[in-house]
Parts: sequence; structure tokens; C-alpha cells
Amino acid sequence: MKYNELTDEEKYVIENKGTEYPFTGKYNDFYEEGIFTCKKCNAPLYKSSDKFKSGCGWPSFDDEIKGAVKRVPDSDGRRVEIVCAKCGGHLGHVFEGEGFTAKNTRHCVNSISLNFEAKK
Repeated sequence: MKYNELTDEEKYVIENKGTEYPFTGKYNDFYEEGIFTCKKCNAPLYKSSDKFKSGCGWPSFDDEIKGAVKRVPDSDGRRVEIVCAKCGGHLGHVFEGEGFTAKNTRHCVNSISLNFEAKK
């Protein structure tokens, strides 16, 4: 499978499981209508209607597009990593029980792992 060309910074986060600095990503305070896709393979991951303001410094979603995101135990043993189900690209981490939304789930996603397609 052919993937999109990534910059060194994108590779650091998406392929090497790095993290961008909080409050620096372009989608942190971004609320247009559309779909967020994987920067590496273009798979649709999140609907803008599931995005919410959590104040954590990264884009937050309380749901994913069905089957688009895979949860795996993080190497630190404390968190749950989320990756693109299609290409395995690192997205961030998922947290439950925080009470931000009725779904009680927060996908904390690196902006650099995402692209956005505006609603047409």
C-alpha cells in the first residue's frame, strides 16, 4: 500500500509514536464541519460533530467513525493508545470516565496526525 509522504515531524508523531506540544496543533481550536482523516493513509477517522473542547491542548473527540480507530495498550502500561485501523499510524490516546461529554470518552489526538475535509 502506498502512503502519503510525511515530513520528519509527522514521522516522529505518526510512525514513532511521538506527541506534539499541547496547544500548538492546528486542529485544537478548530470547529468547521467535515471529516478528519488520517494524514498517512487518508482513511476517515472522526466526524466534526464528535469533536469537543476539552481544554487539554489537543483535539478531542468523544467518538470515532465505526471501525476506523484501533485501541492498543500503550507501552507505558497506564494508557490506551489509539491508531488508525487502516495503516497503524499513531493518533494519540483515549481516556474514559472523565465526564466531558455524555459518551464519557475522550480521544486525545495529535493535530499532526490528521487532515481535514470540509463538508461540501
